[in-house]
Amino acid sequence: MAGSYSNWFIRARLKTRQLLLLVGLDEERNLHRTAEALGMTQPGVSKLLKELEDMLGVSLFDRLPRGVRPTWYGEIMIRHARMVLSTLSRAHDEITALKSGLTGQVKLGAIMGPCTTLVPRAIIAMKQRFPRVQLNVSIETSDVLQQRLQQGSLDLLVARLFETHDKSRLNYEELSREPVALVARPGHPLRHAAGLTLRDLMSSGWILPPGGSVLRHRFDMMCRQSGLEPPIDVVETTSLPVITGLVQQTDQVALVPTEIARHYEQHGMVAVLPIDLDCEMDAFGIITRRDAPLPPAVESFLDLLRAQAWELYASAPAGAAGLLQASPAP
Repeated sequence: MAGSYSNWFIRARLKTRQLLLLVGLDEERNLHRTAEALGMTQPGVSKLLKELEDMLGVSLFDRLPRGVRPTWYGEIMIRHARMVLSTLSRAHDEITALKSGLTGQVKLGAIMGPCTTLVPRAIIAMKQRFPRVQLNVSIETSDVLQQRLQQGSLDLLVARLFETHDKSRLNYEELSREPVALVARPGHPLRHAAGLTLRDLMSSGWILPPGGSVLRHRFDMMCRQSGLEPPIDVVETTSLPVITGLVQQTDQVALVPTEIARHYEQHGMVAVLPIDLDCEMDAFGIITRRDAPLPPAVESFLDLLRAQAWELYASAPAGAAGLLQASPAP
């Protein structure tokens, strides 16, 4: 087994503190502040960094007048240092969990839409079966989530995989496409309008995703294909508290994923306007790393996530169908 790995780090006596140093310098970009954070002297930090650079035969950081900046070599080492430290941290957490009678933990990253139905249902099912499993959910954009997955700080994602993303080290199981809807306050004048069109809404105030986002681009294209210029009276945000707060207190209309729209409509917070939009987001799915074996708790959660996705979206990633009978209802 040992022969299958390069042993340069053994010969070089690579220290855990040097990994911490790489991450610290990347975050602080300053030798003095990094030394303080690590409880070391600045000469000690400089010596530790020089030892690491000497053993690799490359410069990891450019020394600048007011700090340091990672070189390309440094970026590579920093990325892998984060992964190693995250793996060691997870090993400690799993041992601690086992010693205290728990069965592990799951660190899930998810985009906003599935967090209204799919993710809560999977968490409820998991807690019914394994109440001592610790679950941590981070909600972010797909780009941010994938960076955290690659760093090892997340176990799995419910997110999108775009053409620009590096797929060579990822497993992807598509779950569903994501249509969008327009929402307004429940008493909005156009709530029950027959034959409602985009043209009828152009004079309204709008709440839209930020310019440059995929959904905003597709919305603007939809307007132009309908012979309309995109709205001018716009508030740009993806924050659900801001969106619902504005919608409830004004006659503004908001563009949101249909799954979110229906969820908030069920709770009487918004109304879905009677208009079909020729506009949707790319599909989302389950994303895991190919080079990172999943702990038992994560495997169990993944199975339940697949089963709930099958019930919600009528799409069956591998292994989901057999779980439907065993999966408890949320």
